[in-house]
Amino acid sequence: MKKIIENTSHVIAHITMKLADGSAADSTKVNNKPAKIIMGDNSISPAFEQQLLGLEAGISKEFTLEAEDAFGESNPDNIHYMDITKFNEDAPAKVGNIITFTQPGGVELPGMIKDVSGSSVTIDFNHPLAGQAVTFVIDVVDIL
Repeated sequence: MKKIIENTSHVIAHITMKLADGSAADSTKVNNKPAKIIMGDNSISPAFEQQLLGLEAGISKEFTLEAEDAFGESNPDNIHYMDITKFNEDAPAKVGNIITFTQPGGVELPGMIKDVSGSSVTIDFNHPLAGQAVTFVIDVVDIL
């Protein structure tokens, strides 16, 4: 009997993400380390889970999710401003840099520097793919 992905399955899969222009955003194939997806644990959107239900090991599927079902819309509350004196040679305030900030409680949160104006640095803590439709290519390796 073939195993298919169900609501409680643990899925081992390679995931490749592409942007609207077709360019690759990320892929687990780069380091040959497939992802483990635990269906029903709320770590992925319900729309993403729906795309996986019924797939079998060895199957590939490509689908596109709108921003709200992929990484969410860009949230203006996740844009913060810091004084340039908070940065140094190891973590320079340069547009495009992604710097990990340690939050209270030790949680690390990556933020991308969007702007440097005088002594003010604008940091975006939204997921880099927030606000964008994303095409996913799923290659199901195994179902546990």
